[in-house]
Order: sequence, then C-alpha cells, then structure tokens
Amino acid sequence: MIGTYAAALAVCVASLAIGGAAIALCGRPGWSWTAAPVGLAILCAVCWATVRLPGHGQVSAIVVLLLLAASLAYLQGRGGWRAPLAQGWPVFVLAALGASLPFIVEGHFGILGTSFNPDMSQHLLAADQLAHGHSGQLIRQGYPLGPHSIVVALNKGLDIGLVKGFSGLTVAVAVLAPLSALAAFRDLRALPRTAAALLVGLAYVFASYFAQGAFKEVMLAFFLLGFVLFLRESVREPTASPLRFAPAALIAVGAVYTYSFPGLLWLLGTAVVWAVVELGLGWLGDDGRDRVRGAASDLAKPAGIAVLVLVVLVAPEIGRMIDFHKFETFDPNGPGLGNLFGQISPFEALGIWPSGDFRLAPGDGAVPAAAYYLGAAFATVLLVYGIWRCRRDRETVVLSGLFVAAIAYLAARVGGTAYTAAKAIEIAAPLCALTILLPLTHRAPLFLSPEGSAKGTAGGGAASVGDGDAAGGARAGEDRGGTVATVACLVFFAAAGLCSALALANAPVGPGTYSPALTGLRPLVADGSTVVLASPELLEDDHGTNYIAWELRGGRVCIETRAEAGGAPPKGVRYVVTEGSRHSPPFDGLRVKKVAKPYVLWEVKGPIAKQSVCPLIAVRQARQGPAR
Repeated sequence: MIGTYAAALAVCVASLAIGGAAIALCGRPGWSWTAAPVGLAILCAVCWATVRLPGHGQVSAIVVLLLLAASLAYLQGRGGWRAPLAQGWPVFVLAALGASLPFIVEGHFGILGTSFNPDMSQHLLAADQLAHGHSGQLIRQGYPLGPHSIVVALNKGLDIGLVKGFSGLTVAVAVLAPLSALAAFRDLRALPRTAAALLVGLAYVFASYFAQGAFKEVMLAFFLLGFVLFLRESVREPTASPLRFAPAALIAVGAVYTYSFPGLLWLLGTAVVWAVVELGLGWLGDDGRDRVRGAASDLAKPAGIAVLVLVVLVAPEIGRMIDFHKFETFDPNGPGLGNLFGQISPFEALGIWPSGDFRLAPGDGAVPAAAYYLGAAFATVLLVYGIWRCRRDRETVVLSGLFVAAIAYLAARVGGTAYTAAKAIEIAAPLCALTILLPLTHRAPLFLSPEGSAKGTAGGGAASVGDGDAAGGARAGEDRGGTVATVACLVFFAAAGLCSALALANAPVGPGTYSPALTGLRPLVADGSTVVLASPELLEDDHGTNYIAWELRGGRVCIETRAEAGGAPPKGVRYVVTEGSRHSPPFDGLRVKKVAKPYVLWEVKGPIAKQSVCPLIAVRQARQGPAR
C-alpha cells in the first residue's frame, strides 16, 4: 500500500509542478489545471531519454528530482496557487478514493486487472529489462516505453517495486485526469464542479480500462483531454507569448512516448480540424478575408514554434516509430479480439452502462437489458444537446476533439479490429462526458458560482419599457431551461457516477510481486507439458491462474495447488514448476532442471505418457480472462 501510494503521489506532484512551471514559462500568467498532462508528458520524455544512460534509471530519478525542485521554487516565487489548491483538493481526494476502490474491494494491492487482461506481465518484463540495461522484444520492436521509464525511475529513485510503480502510475493518471478537467468547470460552485470534473476524468470506459490495468490507453485519453482543454484555454485567455502553444506540443510529445505514432492521430487531428473550423468561421463573418489574414498572421509564429518543439523532441523516436508500425496489434487479419468477447457498443462512451465488465453485452450481467438502452438513450439526448449548445457557444476545440475521436472510432470499426475499436471508444469517453457536462452545468443557475453568474450576465444590457413582456417571457424560458438542465445534470451525475464506481469496484487485483523468472522458463518447457504448483492464495485471492497462463502461454500447462495434485504429477507432464527450495521436491522421481529464483523447474525422470491431460494455453486463450 505504501509503495503504491508513494509512487502515485510522486507522479502527481511532479506532473503538476513541472507542468505548471512549463506553462508559466510559456507566458500564461495564472495557474492552469492543464499543467497535469503537460507535466506527465514531460516526465515520459525525460525518463525515456535518460533511462538508458549508465545507472539504468538512476539518472532519470536525479533529473526528475532536479526538475521538480526547480519547478517548485519557480512556482513559489510566482504565488497565486492557494485558490487553485482550494478547488483541487476535493477532486484529488475523491479521485484517489475512486482509484483505490479495486484495492479496497479485493483487500490487497497488486497488479491491476490480472483476470481481465494479463498483458501487464509484458510491461513488467520490459521495465525489468530497462532497469537492468537489457534489451527485449518490446524494446526491439519500437514499442513506446515512456511510462515504463517513469516506473524504472521510481524503482531506482524511491526503491519502489515495479508492480507498485505501475499501480502507482495508473492511480496517478486516474487522479490527474479529473484535476485537469477542472479547467472546464472553474465557474461552478464547489459540489457541481467536483462532480463534473470526476465524471469527465473517470468516465465509465476510462474507469473500465483503468480497472484492467491498461495504463497506456488511459494515459492517451488523458493526454487528448488535456490537449483539448489547453487549446480551449489558449483561445479564451490568449497571451501574446510566441510560446503560447508550446505546452500543447509537449502533450503531443508525451502521447508519442506513450502510444507511438497512433497517439498523434487524435491530437494533431484535433488541432488541424480546430484551425480549419476557426478560419472558416472567421471567413464567413464581416470582413472575413481581412480577419482570417489577421488571425493567421497572429497564430503563425506560435503555431510554428509548437510544431518545431514537437518535431525536435520526437525526432529521436522516429526510427522506433517506423519499427512499431509492424507491431502485431496493427494486423487486421489477426484474431482482433484481444481480451474482448466481441465488438463493444459505442454507447458505452456516453458514460451510462450499468455493468462492472464493459465487455459484456446488455442483459448478460445482473442488470436487465432495458436499463442499458434507457441509459444510452438518455445520454445520447444529452450528447446531442451538448453538441448543439457547444456549437452555439463556439466551443470549437471541444467539438473538434469529439469529431476526430468519432472518426478514429469509425476507422477502427471499419478497417481495424474489435480490440482497436474498443480502445478508440475509451479514448473518446472523457470528451463525450465533457461535451455533455460543459454546456449542461453552465445552463444550471444553481450550479454557477457568483463569479460564473456574473460572466453569464455581463453585457446583457437593460431592456426598454416596451420590451418588458418579451424580456419577462425570455427570463421565464431561461428559468424553465435552467430547471431542466439542473434535473438532467443531477440524473446524469447519479447514473454515470454509479456506472464508473461499478467498473472500479469490479477490478480484479493480481499478485503484489513480480519476477521475470517465470517468463524466462517458457523456452525450456516449450517441448513438454508442465504443471505449476502455486499457493492457494495466489490462485484464489490474487487471480493468479490467468497470470501464470499468460507467462507460460504457447504450451500445455496445468495450474493447481499441491493439495490438488496429490502425490504425483498429472498424466503426461514432463516439467513441474514450484516456488521454494531445490531441496524440497513436490513429488518423487523429479530432478532439478533449472533454478530461477523464486522458482524451481523440475523434470520428471524416465518415460512419460504421450498424451497430456493439461490444456494447450494458446496466446489468445491466455488473454481472455473470465467475466466477472
């Protein structure tokens, strides 16, 4: 527990401080909650750039510590952080509590999502190889390893284990995402502001991917949300600094080091669509040509500097990005399901999906199918209303991000696989929640702070006497609209919040420790059948069956306790894997083949039956955990 929360706190503090300092250096006068994605992106780039230097992570930890100290000193000198702190601490506490639900329900800390998705073992292996200066399959294939480098820096700098490091990083993202969403809800009172930020940052599918330990997808969704919110602030509160868009470029750099070149598709697509829309709207107004020329002239230098920052910082990764395009995930002819049972519904992105397992179809769980359809219909109406209001309020950045996310999903659905389409849904989920809640909360007078109400009424002017009846009718219509918006918002808060909490509470938590030794045994047992004798706690409480199956995938494997095995190995088994001493064989007739602490690989002496009772653990079979 201490290691997980220490890692999460370290990532949160470093991201907020370093990101806040970077945004301030780029000309922003006050605090912005978009510091969170900017800072995390910088951590990804810095740690990946230094983790391969001598010390294998020690230099990364030192560099991050120096950056943190310099950032805190710079921000302390500027002041103005007490008011944001008062706004942010309730979100921080409640988001941390929500991210802790899997560990609270399971009663222990460990690898998130083991029976949903055993892929974490690959990430742990890659991080272990980075920490020891070794090369591995993911490293050679150009796989983006920025998050892994952060975990290695935590390991070397704070002596935090790899499992705790990944859990802490994932928890940190689940806390930072709602904090960054505060940038859109600063005009609200405390309770609705906190609720809206939590529902955007912990939208249902986002929470579901957190629950299965899919930290890369969670980070990319967070970077896209932060990118949209930063551009939105840059438009609403512009500065004259030529570096005004550089923080957006830094977020894009973080997306590259987290998700390689696919991460740029959402962010750069959003920027391009937004620029085209803004220039197009400017062209349609009075003196359109002159206005477009003026806007293009004002934005050319800041945009050019941002592009230069992006190109320079991702240039070292270009060769690895070229290698990564051959990665198995991009093969449209592959199995395509991953750990899914089939295509998931795009309506899940809207936040109301009353199932602890996002992979299940409506009615397959404890809740009747009608509840899914009713929730999806209600959320769809709110989304359509949100899009209409955002268009009226000229929230072009938000709509551009939503449009690009929708196109990405359609492309994945038509030309990709169910696995990639589900990821596109997850990445879009926070933007869907933002599109729903941003106009809805600001239309509810009870939710607005006094400052927010003043902004809404500023410039309204006074009506003449002859216009009294019309003005009174308009106010009555506004009152009715505000009441409807308040009620709709409260219902959405309750329904979407319950669904996200259900996804978090249903997350399986696997073993609290990890060793790459079990993976290392795989080549030695590939030619025979193997039985793994594990503790009852690992199999029953820590969801260890799926974890072990994934580690030894590709062969015939039985997984059981010593009590279940009895006094002899199962029929046809040649190898036995145990934890413990080489001097304590579980059965007679065994000899030690290899010791790879904490495991011992035993080989059965003499001939064995040709037919094994152990099942073949294929790669796809190992990936698909049981529904919960």
